[in-house]
Amino acid sequence: MLRVRKSAVGWAVALALTATGLTPANPAAARPTIDWQPCPKDATAECGTLSLPVDWNQPRGERFDLALARRVATDPAARKGALVFGPGGPGDSGVDRVVNGSSRFSADLRRRFDIVSFDPRGTGGSHPVVCSRDLLARQPQLIADQAQFDATLAGNALLRADCRARTGALYDHVDTTSGARDLDAVRAALGERQLTFHGSSYGTLLGQRYAELYPNRVRAVALEAAMDHSIGTRAFLDSQAVTAENAFDQFAAWCDRSTACGLNGRDVRAIWAGLRARAERGTLTDPDRAGVVLTPFELARLTHKKFYDTWRWPGLADWLGRMDAAASPTTAPPADATTTADAVAPYPFAVFCQDWSLPVRDYREYAAQLRRAALLAPDLRYPPALFALVTCLGTPTPVANPQHRLRVRTDVPLLLAATVHDPASGYDWARTVARQLGRHGALLTYQGWGHGSYSSSSCVERAVDAYLIDQVVPARGASCPAVDPDV
Repeated sequence: MLRVRKSAVGWAVALALTATGLTPANPAAARPTIDWQPCPKDATAECGTLSLPVDWNQPRGERFDLALARRVATDPAARKGALVFGPGGPGDSGVDRVVNGSSRFSADLRRRFDIVSFDPRGTGGSHPVVCSRDLLARQPQLIADQAQFDATLAGNALLRADCRARTGALYDHVDTTSGARDLDAVRAALGERQLTFHGSSYGTLLGQRYAELYPNRVRAVALEAAMDHSIGTRAFLDSQAVTAENAFDQFAAWCDRSTACGLNGRDVRAIWAGLRARAERGTLTDPDRAGVVLTPFELARLTHKKFYDTWRWPGLADWLGRMDAAASPTTAPPADATTTADAVAPYPFAVFCQDWSLPVRDYREYAAQLRRAALLAPDLRYPPALFALVTCLGTPTPVANPQHRLRVRTDVPLLLAATVHDPASGYDWARTVARQLGRHGALLTYQGWGHGSYSSSSCVERAVDAYLIDQVVPARGASCPAVDPDV
């Protein structure tokens, strides 16, 4: 283990902080503050808001309120400061994580840190992006031909205009670069000289971008299930297809060896192929939702989601088994007719289209992407990432926070906690990010399964805690063994 010495932050950094307007030259002068009050849903946690610029390039312009929550350190005498958690998704609520899910953090972290998180701009309680529910529902899951490709381009243009009209100026400023500037404002409002941060999944983009923009303000940044924000359309889809198929392989292998799987002793791949064929004919219904027809894409999406945690695997096997046993309707049942009186719906995915440029010229190129995904993922066939192409199709370029190789120069290496069989943030992404970080990063490998590792492995938890609390960086090649799903 390597213990990193804290770097001194001299007058040059203090001057830079002053220039942002977040920390005045006179420490006694007013700085952004958070008026903490007991949270409505749980008075043992504190909730508050922080007023921030909609456009950081116009700091005196329109503002919005960022929603936050915290739980103060349980041992004030041992308190190290504030630990800020970056939620995933995109669209997960950090406020909800602190209020209802603080057990995600170890007792030692809760003892030593105030646990703080927030709803990222454009989501939850932080001026959410809202759009026409009807226009959102018109987005196809997959595109079948050039006519539908053209219709999707037109529909996405209408959707962007609608979201902008309903949401206001913030709609065009929900990118992660803006989020990183929000994060630095949170750090300043908390009175922290440097940031201690733990980001998960999509929240790892926030940690990466913060470290690029504010390297001298990084105390410790742990990135769990990291995303690689350097790849283009083909590499993005290919890596997601391989990652999803690997998760299917791992589930099938578990069923072969474990009596906890309801499909144990049966050919999981043959069962799956039969279900997918029924979905393609339009005769597969969800046993948990009467009358709801599952498309091939929706079958793959729902199955993939259940790969995220190994404790979900027995339920997934049961769900697949019940569908396999159910008789197929002789005709396709009617589509789900569920309606709602709400004309608008939140659209937390808007940030993705401002962080990623994934252009597709025409249907011919799109169809080629589908064929390649089917070759790389012959079982799952339709990795959920395909929908990202559809929903972002036609997004004006350049996007606000385009893909690029990381340029991080922090004194304390960023810690990557990566799972070998992560179904969403593939292990190859973590290795690529680690190479980009070089000596400014450290990779901790969990040899098991699931989307994330901190809550799955006590070994990972101990290593991440040591890094966040005492800045102890794992040795090169550090690894934690897999935790058997049946234990």
